[in-house]
Order: sequence, then C-alpha cells, then structure tokens
Amino acid sequence: MTQQAIFAAGCFWCVEAVFSHIKGVSRATSGYINGTTENPTYKEVCTGDTGHAEAVLIEFDPSLISYETLLNIFFSIHNPTEVNRQGNDVGTQYRTGIYYLDEQQKQLAEQKIAALQPHFEQKIVTEICAAQTFYPAEDYHQGYLLQNPQNSYCNLVATPKFLKAKVKFAELWKEN
Repeated sequence: MTQQAIFAAGCFWCVEAVFSHIKGVSRATSGYINGTTENPTYKEVCTGDTGHAEAVLIEFDPSLISYETLLNIFFSIHNPTEVNRQGNDVGTQYRTGIYYLDEQQKQLAEQKIAALQPHFEQKIVTEICAAQTFYPAEDYHQGYLLQNPQNSYCNLVATPKFLKAKVKFAELWKEN
C-alpha cells in the first residue's frame, strides 16, 4: 500500500526529478499546495497572489523507503534557511515546506528539523503545515527537467542539484 508525502523546496522541476529516481517512489507529481485559489495555473502561482507553493506530491512504498529517508533527501536538495526563495528563484511560491498528511508525518518533520538545526548557522524556516488541496501542475511541468535538458535554467540550476542528489543517494537511485 502506498503512502504520500508533499514537499516544497523551490522550483518543483528539480524536486520532482530527484524523487522520481528514488527507489520505493512510484510517482512524483509537480503541483501547487496551500494557497487560496482553486485550480491555480502556473502563471497565477508565479504572481505570488494565490498563496500556493510549488510542491511535489510523492507516492511511495513505506516497505521500500521510509518517510524519514524522504525527509533526509528533501533537506539535502535545497536550502531550508532561505525565506520565500531558493537561490535566484524569489517569491512565496518558492518557499520551503513540508505539508503533512497525518500527525506522524508532522511529528517526524518537527523532529527532523530539531535534529538538523544545530548543523545550520541560520534558522531553518521550513514551514510545517497540514496539507490542503494539492493541484497537479500543467502537463508540461511533469518530468520537465529530464525532457528539457537544454533549457538554460535546467542547465544552470536544476541539473547540478539533480546530479548532486544522484551521487549523494546512489544507493537509493533507480534508473528510469
């Protein structure tokens, strides 16, 4: 039986690509969460007016990979101390967030942040919120990084993060 996790860590292209290559993850879907507009579009989310975060819904088999391991990956592929940004991507839609689906996920997220905080000079600002409606992003965003390797943003930002995760989590990596 699969479970779900929802994480926001800046642009969803890289986050989705990394998690879709992790053993035990059956699907990673880019989308939008915890905003005020129903069925938001990418253009609307980019204005910052909808309140949504770019996020990834991860479907995983807990007998193959734990939620705690997913949290470890999440915290290693972005900077959890940046408020409403990741590098040059600036706006509330790029915030860092864990959107829990039950109390156990909430507790594990809180414990992980408490354990990691001493290793960061700045405060971890990852929001931990109950998941509201997750809206899948437009089809062209799904699998974007791997389908658009020549895109300049992908070359400069997303691909280096993806390759770093591939090395760091080699034992968990699956070839798609």
